[in-house]
Amino acid sequence: MNPALAIIKERGFLQQCTDIEGLSRAMDEKPVVFYVGCDPTGPSLHIGHMVPFFAFRHLREAGQIGIALIGCGTARIGDPSGKTDMRKMITYDQIDENGESISRQLDRFIGFDGKTAYTDNNRNWLASLNYIDFLREIGVHFSVNRMLSFEAYRKRMETGLSFIEFNYQLLQSYDFLELNRRHGCTLQIGGDDQWGNIVAGIELIRRVDGAETFGLTFPLVTTSDGKKMGKTEKGALFLDPSVTSPYDFFQYWRNVTDEDVEKFLLMFTFLPTEECRRLGSARDARINQAKERLAWEVTALIHGKDEADKALGAAHAAFGSAGDVERIPSRTLPRSDFENGIGVLDLFVLAGLAPSKSDARRLVQQGGASVSDRKIEDEKAIIDKSWLDVDGALILRAGKKRVFRIVAG
Repeated sequence: MNPALAIIKERGFLQQCTDIEGLSRAMDEKPVVFYVGCDPTGPSLHIGHMVPFFAFRHLREAGQIGIALIGCGTARIGDPSGKTDMRKMITYDQIDENGESISRQLDRFIGFDGKTAYTDNNRNWLASLNYIDFLREIGVHFSVNRMLSFEAYRKRMETGLSFIEFNYQLLQSYDFLELNRRHGCTLQIGGDDQWGNIVAGIELIRRVDGAETFGLTFPLVTTSDGKKMGKTEKGALFLDPSVTSPYDFFQYWRNVTDEDVEKFLLMFTFLPTEECRRLGSARDARINQAKERLAWEVTALIHGKDEADKALGAAHAAFGSAGDVERIPSRTLPRSDFENGIGVLDLFVLAGLAPSKSDARRLVQQGGASVSDRKIEDEKAIIDKSWLDVDGALILRAGKKRVFRIVAG
């Protein structure tokens, strides 16, 4: 097996490949140009989007050439894969703004040099398509029966598949054809929910141009308890620091289960495989050190080393070891609020540790709420200035993992 593919397999990325032996031979002969697409339906990627881009970096470092395709064209329709409902339509201007934002995020992570890694945008060839000509030249090669056999469409048939979404596979297949013609791209990579679209693109290229191409997919990553990886109580783990703070991002990785440490080190860091396995096999107190290493490495890759150091310091301060308490997520409230006193339920809502007063009440009733290391047992408790520390602040905890600092200003 070609070394690039061996790395992908060893680190847990390989799920399916249309022709692993043929792809390996192609990589042995010369660098293969590959691509992964990303539709800018929002202004920020989340960590689930990043699995193919971690693989992108491994493939590039092993000598292959990568294209990140920004789907400002396909985003105008919306991919039905993995969705139970049709995506919300947004304006073309919003899509283009999102595309620029996501391109910047990917550039920070990948470092596009225009030679071994670069971007393209399918708006360049999709936006001006003539629909009648497209149906005659491209649509004629697609079987409706074949399309409906793919899982993405089959699942949506149960809840309702719109005609506009039904066109998505044709457009993604056409992307592969265009990239093959424009850049000599012969490999498409993506999540395993893209398998049907990738295979359709390979078949289209074979029918239209007679060229050989390949597809490779990655597993849809879940945690050891079967939950979708990257989902938090606040929603998806976004890369945009204004949506998911570097501290919250860090804490997600610091709090993964023991069983997930090795898998996540292999997939979401660039530490040597042997070190990932050594850290992941740790037990007892040492596994917490491994989680801390995982959290720091991933945060440094996404937000930079300075932010990773700050998040690490805040975590140490929040959970009892040396660290800078001012790096704990915080907000300032008027000192007069503490002169009058604030209801503890209101305080937990203001801190974002509970979405509503009823949720805060349940937190208190279940024994998971504390203020300045004092367990809250009375849901009607009033927090006044007597609770503030010498710095005029207090620390709220929700359970063992979530913490927030309130400062009286």
